[in-house]
Amino acid sequence: MGPQDSQDTGGADLAARVAAISYWYHKIELPGGITTPGWAPINPAAYRVPEDLSGLRVLDVGAWDGYWSFEALKRGAREVVAIDDFSDFLGSLEADQRTGWDSFDLCRDALGVADRCAREEMSVYDVTEDRMGRFDVVFCFGVLYHLRHPLLALDRFAAVCDQAIFVESAILDDYSPYRGGIGQGYPDGQMVMEFYPDAQYGNNDTNYWVPTLQGLGHMVRSTGFDTVNGAKLMDKPEAPPYCRGFVYASRDSADSRFKEGS
Repeated sequence: MGPQDSQDTGGADLAARVAAISYWYHKIELPGGITTPGWAPINPAAYRVPEDLSGLRVLDVGAWDGYWSFEALKRGAREVVAIDDFSDFLGSLEADQRTGWDSFDLCRDALGVADRCAREEMSVYDVTEDRMGRFDVVFCFGVLYHLRHPLLALDRFAAVCDQAIFVESAILDDYSPYRGGIGQGYPDGQMVMEFYPDAQYGNNDTNYWVPTLQGLGHMVRSTGFDTVNGAKLMDKPEAPPYCRGFVYASRDSADSRFKEGS
């Protein structure tokens, strides 16, 4: 068997391992031209994460398959710590489709970044400096609306974050289940947050709170960041999964990579 045969065999083995996982949330490029069959993130560029994260320590909250953990490393982060508690089943997944760290570990091994990428199963409310140290950057994507106590979680993240936080969440600007559905949200900059005691939002009983983009920005600002910017991820979303917004906030002491217009 020659070198090319060995590479072909390795690629086939990796493809088989990817296929053996029944559900992928993230679309992640792996060696050998293999891409995991997920669908998120919809538009990575819209998240405004700097191309240069060299030398930084990053916390990825709710990492799932690990797209943003591995993206941070591709952009030069010196270390990433990924956390998840595997509580979100999207309102439709079976137990065997949410397989803990299996998909994350597969990608981490395939990309050869295990030495710079730790992961831990834990609650967001347990994030503390004593337990995890400090971070330059925090990612919190697709998490906040699943939390019973979103402001408490943001306080926890802010307390360990030295430079910038990036938060992506479902937002109410274009959709509210209480106001009639898609196209019936709060489009005029209202400061609103809705509570879902059951499965009112997306038929998912782990969706608890969804804010407007205006509300999301002020929630992040209230945790102590100096500069806060936000935007919708899609101008005219046609279904609830696309009704998303992001907020990017930084401290005055953050380096130039996190300054607007840099």
